Amino acid sequence: MIQFENVRAALSDSLDLKVEQLSMQNHESWAIIGGNGSGKSAFASLLTGTLKISEGHASGINSTSIASVSFEAQQALIDREQERDDSDITNQVWQGTPVAELLAEVSDDNTQINHWAHAFKIEHLLTKGFRKLSTGESRKVILIRALLQQDKFLVLDEPFDGLDANSQAFLQQTLQSQHDSGRGMLLILNRLDEVPDWITHLGFLHNLQLLAQGDKTKVLDHPTVQAYLTFNAQSLELPERDPCCPHLAEHISDLVNLVDGKVAYSDRLIFKDLNWRIQRGEHWAVLGPNGCGKSTLLNLISGDHPQCYANDLTVFGIKRGSGESIWDIKQHIGIISAALQWNYKASTNVLSTVVSGLFDSIGLYNQVEEHQKNLALQWLTQVQLAHKANEPLHQLSYGEQRLVLICRAMIKQPALLILDEPCQGLDEPNRQLVLGFIELLAQHKDTTLLYVTHHSGDLLPCFDKRLICTHVDESTGSHWQIEA
Repeated sequence: MIQFENVRAALSDSLDLKVEQLSMQNHESWAIIGGNGSGKSAFASLLTGTLKISEGHASGINSTSIASVSFEAQQALIDREQERDDSDITNQVWQGTPVAELLAEVSDDNTQINHWAHAFKIEHLLTKGFRKLSTGESRKVILIRALLQQDKFLVLDEPFDGLDANSQAFLQQTLQSQHDSGRGMLLILNRLDEVPDWITHLGFLHNLQLLAQGDKTKVLDHPTVQAYLTFNAQSLELPERDPCCPHLAEHISDLVNLVDGKVAYSDRLIFKDLNWRIQRGEHWAVLGPNGCGKSTLLNLISGDHPQCYANDLTVFGIKRGSGESIWDIKQHIGIISAALQWNYKASTNVLSTVVSGLFDSIGLYNQVEEHQKNLALQWLTQVQLAHKANEPLHQLSYGEQRLVLICRAMIKQPALLILDEPCQGLDEPNRQLVLGFIELLAQHKDTTLLYVTHHSGDLLPCFDKRLICTHVDESTGSHWQIEA
């Protein structure tokens, strides 16, 4: 049983998380819901001991008996791997800690390690370095690390994000099985469609305060919760495109042409013999399971993968490796991805982060005109974050950071917009907001869209062309099929 009475926890000098009264009984099954920036992850940190109570009383919490899954835990492991990278000294590319070693850190039960690796379909990755994993694959490693700690209470902050549809369904079944066996757990979720049927009770956080709690049905009927679930798409409008934004020459009709594309490493073939042509004004969904190479393919196009020069690849009429600069390509591309969010470590405020999208930089190193700042503010106003323009980016919640980086990707309304799971970490209203902007960009026909998602409900009608990974084979790589 976990109880809170008049609890306050300081997030900063001026912000406190407040939980006046909460009692979670052993026979109840709980989930916490709320908007981006409402305090959900802070509440998880309260349970795990990362965030300390400054006032009030809490019982039933022992941070050493809790295993957690969160974006923050995933980021911490990624940061730890980067700190261990000594390739500058050894002059050898470090692939990261082998997955098997990361799992052995939390359990010496090899039978259980092999069981969960097989169940999550990552047994072939046990000898691979963590840094070589896709976002979804690394998420599975975080989940398995938590599940292996069988004697611990589970705090699961957005456990389904980053997983493909089959993995999401399997995780739902696994959590129900864990629940049925008596294991205590608390789910923290953005999407109501991910709240399992066996959850009996909900807590609703808003503006860093627990506003409603109790029986799931009653909480969902609460007026404040109902208001939170309401989204007005009619209020959306695209800010004007700034004259400083580069224009792609009208005569270029093929934005991307990949001929017999191939990406391979010394120990693994990702894909080969891929022919893909993207014409101006088309909108493509790129679909497939975790680890099939979706992000690799998009990085090939954006120039963020070194093997782009080893392929017969033409982007914006420029043959890669023909003496072009990376900025010849980058100026016409906007991108949002989990990898960008992990790696955006510049010490900038929110406004500067959005403006940096005009210069395709991580951080801001250019002289900024007033009209460029105003354009960034217009985008932040659309996502209701203008009041945080001067705050450091990394003081925002994960979902709020994602919204800022989406504004960064969209600010120049580029010829090609790459959206790699853009709705990851977003609450329901903000998910609808981002989907609304994507639809508006598609209607304006100046931007071609490449879109990755694992949620069928996020596939808008504008994505009438699809590149689908039909299956993955260890020896022959991923097999792709075009549906148009």
